Amino acid sequence: MTKEKTPPRRLARAQAFQILYGLNFSPVQTLEALAETYAGSPDNADKNIDPTNPEGFAWELIEGVWSNHRALDEVIAKFAKNWRVERIGKIEITLLRLAVYEMLYRQDVPPKVAINEAIELSKQFGDEKSRNFVNGILDAAAKAVQDGSLAPRTA
Repeated sequence: MTKEKTPPRRLARAQAFQILYGLNFSPVQTLEALAETYAGSPDNADKNIDPTNPEGFAWELIEGVWSNHRALDEVIAKFAKNWRVERIGKIEITLLRLAVYEMLYRQDVPPKVAINEAIELSKQFGDEKSRNFVNGILDAAAKAVQDGSLAPRTA
C-alpha cells in the first residue's frame, strides 16, 4: 500500500495556519517581528531562514493575512450572519482569514481550492462544528466573488 504524499502547498497552509493561530495569543506589532516569528517556528528550525528576507508560500500567506486582517475581518463579518468577528473561535477565525485572503488576494488560488483547503485544515485542527461553520461562510464569500459583489484585490 502506498501512502499519498501531502502536497507542498497544503503543508505551507498548515504552517501558515499554525503561526497565524499563535498570533491570536501573542500578537506582533511589526513586519520584522512577524518575520522573526516565522523564521523561529518549529517547522523552520532546520531551514536557516533569514528573518530579514523570508520567502515561500507559507510566508506569503502569513504576511498577507497579517497585513490585511482588518479588511479580511470586514469581509468575514458580512457573511457571518449573527456572529460578531470577535466572538468567532480562534481556530475558525484563523481558517476564515486564511481562506478569504486566498480568495481575494491570490489570483493563483481558485475560490474552490481555498474552501477545500480550509476544510482540510479544519479537519486537522478543528472539530465537526467548525468545519460546517467555516464552510458556510466561505461558500457565501465564494458566491459573492463569483457574482462580482465581492471583488478580488491585489496585495
